Amino acid sequence: MDPIYRSEVNRDVPVARPAEFAPLSLGPLTVDPPVVLAPMAGVTNAPFRSVCRSYGAGLYVSEMITARALVENNPKTMRLASFAPEENPRSIQLYGTDPKYTGEAVARLAGEDRVDHIDLNFGCPVRKVTRRGGGAAIPLKRGLLRNIVRACVTNAGDVPVTIKFRVGIDDDHHTYLDAGRIGAEEGCAAVALHARTAAQLYDGEADWSAISRLREHVPEIPVLGNGDIWEAHDALRMMRTTGCDGVVVGRGCLGRPWIFGDLAAVFAGREPDDPPNLGQVTQVMLDHAKRLAAFFDERPAMKAFRKHATWYTKGFPGSAALRGRLIQVSSLDELADVLGAFDPELPFPPGAMRVPRGKKSGRQKVALPDGYLDQLDDDVPPDPSAEDPTSGG
Repeated sequence: MDPIYRSEVNRDVPVARPAEFAPLSLGPLTVDPPVVLAPMAGVTNAPFRSVCRSYGAGLYVSEMITARALVENNPKTMRLASFAPEENPRSIQLYGTDPKYTGEAVARLAGEDRVDHIDLNFGCPVRKVTRRGGGAAIPLKRGLLRNIVRACVTNAGDVPVTIKFRVGIDDDHHTYLDAGRIGAEEGCAAVALHARTAAQLYDGEADWSAISRLREHVPEIPVLGNGDIWEAHDALRMMRTTGCDGVVVGRGCLGRPWIFGDLAAVFAGREPDDPPNLGQVTQVMLDHAKRLAAFFDERPAMKAFRKHATWYTKGFPGSAALRGRLIQVSSLDELADVLGAFDPELPFPPGAMRVPRGKKSGRQKVALPDGYLDQLDDDVPPDPSAEDPTSGG
């Protein structure tokens, strides 16, 4: 592979040595390589998971599903909680704020053999969620966090349960060590840390040293690291630096689903193939769009695909002008026509390897309910409206 496709930060990072990294064990599941697709609201639906899965093995988690909506048989939620026949293992992220409803949702998923793995979201930084006491605010109340996790693990049976959380609310309120300890004590199969605070949102660099501290604090179960895996070699660097047991890939796969093939290669001791040229990228885009259309119907699928189109083409010379057309397409034929205007021979631009995609950068002051920080021993569930169906961690 031409070294031009290694950014400077990974210039000297070698691929994995034989037996350097063990497969990830989650109860009865073995994840090899130890790579997990991060659950992302509005993104990691069944079509996107199938595209990513075509490049390599791993654990591909669904977008966030709201516990109460699942218990109440919300039609949209039930569809999003479905899996393609070939998906194995079936992994779902569940979001809940009340032990009763979250436990009931887990009991249903496990009892009806709908899933093979359940992840719980305690990292959502969205203002309308945290200001009602949900998402990333929950780990501040250790009793409530423990009650939710306990209810889920108890009702899951043999289905492994993991939890994902952030470093904390802000620099003055770190909760990740307590959250990791509660996860281990309550029987979670693993814990995953997005190494940013809720106040950071997706700004700046992830603090991988926090992953190291969590690994030391919770030695008895696997710890997964999340944050700034833009290239396959980042995963090796994170695991070697922090000692974590696996990586969670979020924004790095947006418009770059082939990163999972790159990850499979470096964990197997091989250099990845060159990134695809623009013609090859457009073929991936058409395949992705067709899968979405088969799942959602064509018009809503094309609306959902518009954001993916900007991610796929970001960084290619001259693509900015065409993206104005891509974000207006309403049919597969229109998409094919617009993509036909691209120069298929354009090579993948080296400068696009680490271009941020997905959530915008910037920081926030995290909104919490009035008096929330004065009542951290209270384990009463927050307002039910904190279970917002658009949230994600």
